[in-house]
Amino acid sequence: MKTILVPFHDDEYSESALELARLIAMQRSGHIEALYVLRPPQIFASEGIAIPGGYITELADEERSLADRARERFDSTIARLGIAARELDEPGTGISGSWLELEGLEPLIVGEHGRLFGLIVVGRASPHAVSDWNATCEAAMFDSGRAVLIAPEVAPESIGRRILIAWNCSTETAHTVYAGREFLMQADEVQVLTVEGGTVPGPTGADLAAHLRRSGVSATARTIDPSGRSVGDAILSECQNMGADMLFKGAYTHTRLRQMIFGGATRYILSHATLPVLMAH
Repeated sequence: MKTILVPFHDDEYSESALELARLIAMQRSGHIEALYVLRPPQIFASEGIAIPGGYITELADEERSLADRARERFDSTIARLGIAARELDEPGTGISGSWLELEGLEPLIVGEHGRLFGLIVVGRASPHAVSDWNATCEAAMFDSGRAVLIAPEVAPESIGRRILIAWNCSTETAHTVYAGREFLMQADEVQVLTVEGGTVPGPTGADLAAHLRRSGVSATARTIDPSGRSVGDAILSECQNMGADMLFKGAYTHTRLRQMIFGGATRYILSHATLPVLMAH
């Protein structure tokens, strides 16, 4: 995880994501790249109706202004956080950060460009965002081949010291555990949590904890009854009880269509978590 991608906008959620990425990069003298995707002008016109050139220019100027404001926020944030402004392959020591602008649709660009990085850190959905947060977040998970770390609204003071793994026995959660093995090896405490009624066929949480201990991870396992709560609510409650500063959660064990219709633990956690959530598919 020496290189981290942060899709960036002019909002406090992107700033929180950058602060979280810094916590991780500091442990590895890593590099953070902030990515702003310039949207091409969206023109919808009926056949035979000409679009004034000035209107297209106005749309482009507006997008340019949004990009410039985002860049200003990025520059001020890395200065405040003590991140050296330096390109990816530029010689230097310590944590560094750079800015990149690409033109296109943000979900497509993030899904493709993200394949180059060790980790993608995504901020929460801003109520004023011009981009589709759900589409960008899902593209990062499904199209990049990389794990995605969802940042909380307020960046934590630490990450990865006490980790809760929401183990539902699935392939997706197994991928998440493997993707986060660097965090697990450095953690002081790891708890493998299974919620009754929220699993698929597969190895138990106790099995996983045993394998983690064999690899040098201080892991324990427990199973809980949700007691009338949703699986997502039960998981977040246990995170709070444990004092966890990081949650591992497999992304979308059920089909994405079913998740859209019925919700599910993944969507609940994305909407309500106040700690960083590592996800993979």
